Amino acid sequence: MRAPRFLANALAADASADRVVPPSGFTAHLTLFTSGVMAFLAVFALALSLATGRLADRWGEELAHASTLRISAPEGQMAAQTEAALRVLSTTEGIASARALTTEEQRALLAPWFGPDVPVEDLPVPQLIEVIETPEGYDAAGLRMRLSAEAPGAVLDDHTRWRRPLIAAANRLRALGLISILLIGGAMAAMITLAANAALAANAQVIEVLRLVGAQDSYIAGAFVRRFTMRTLAGATVGGVAGMLAVLALPSQAEAGFLTGLGFQGAEWLWLLLLPPVAGLVAFLATRRAALRVLGALS
Repeated sequence: MRAPRFLANALAADASADRVVPPSGFTAHLTLFTSGVMAFLAVFALALSLATGRLADRWGEELAHASTLRISAPEGQMAAQTEAALRVLSTTEGIASARALTTEEQRALLAPWFGPDVPVEDLPVPQLIEVIETPEGYDAAGLRMRLSAEAPGAVLDDHTRWRRPLIAAANRLRALGLISILLIGGAMAAMITLAANAALAANAQVIEVLRLVGAQDSYIAGAFVRRFTMRTLAGATVGGVAGMLAVLALPSQAEAGFLTGLGFQGAEWLWLLLLPPVAGLVAFLATRRAALRVLGALS
């Protein structure tokens, strides 16, 4: 609670103290530019983190209770083994439904690699059976033994070996997005600290005069803190809005299937409202620390 109270006091400080800090110059431009760029990048880092989180959840939900049965058999035995496999699946505890994919569905699965006109009927393509299990699941080892007796060409794939790496990769991307946000905040703090140090050094004589007339270091530091916090709030607001517009301009998932919904959905847009205040808090903490350190060195 201490930092927000200091931030509120800094923003409500005497506006006349702002004259201690030059209203223009390279420190003003550096602060505005840095906060704007960092907020812009933070929007995309946040969008990446949220999108990969949704992706991991979707993969986990869609694939956790789904399996695929692949039947590879001579052409004369394909139909018989498919029927036998379906009979086994229908009597297996833990399986909610099972159905053989149609020729059109298998053609659609192969279309991304071989085109929409692939002659599935003339190719030795295995028959695929979609298996949906109940929440309790089924005994995969027992099912494989039954299938080996009834349909020797059937191979059960419960998606475990490749579902877990995909979910792990999505979770790592989500963590990477969060780490990127932390790094962006650190870089912003470093740049604002440099700008504050430069402004303090440029006003060393003004600070000395203020001290001679009785100004306390808290009054002087408050002037720098308020000015740099307001600059950062302005820059972060502009950068956040620009980032939001850039995300809105991205192609939708329907327009570009290779995208995985990068962006914000529903209440996730509210996270963007936090960017300017968080940037202002970072600026407040960085400027206050720099101001107190430099003022202590000038004593």
